[in-house]
Amino acid sequence: MTGLRLIVPMLVAFLFNGVAQAEGMDDKQFNAIQQLGGLNGVALNCRFLSETQRMKKALVLALPKRRQYGEAFDQETNTAFLKFIETKASCPVEADFSKQVDAAILVLDSVFAGQ
Repeated sequence: MTGLRLIVPMLVAFLFNGVAQAEGMDDKQFNAIQQLGGLNGVALNCRFLSETQRMKKALVLALPKRRQYGEAFDQETNTAFLKFIETKASCPVEADFSKQVDAAILVLDSVFAGQ
């Protein structure tokens, strides 16, 4: 059963990646959204709510208003949230985590500049 729980999120991500690219999102854009979604899953587990709010604000400001962008973020958030629990991961130091969020937001802003 554990193997199935690991395979299902990978299949969903693979399928969603194909849909996202078919709808005009390039790899850099998709990866930037996934990076923030992964960080958001950790932030939710660690109750870094100010970081979660900051990431969502960055998405709203940077992304064109298309459903697939929000869906990519939500899917990666869910995957990262569950992986954190399954692997019994430890919360990072919040200041270090905040630096990771800063870097991910800069990447997001750069790959969506001018859209």
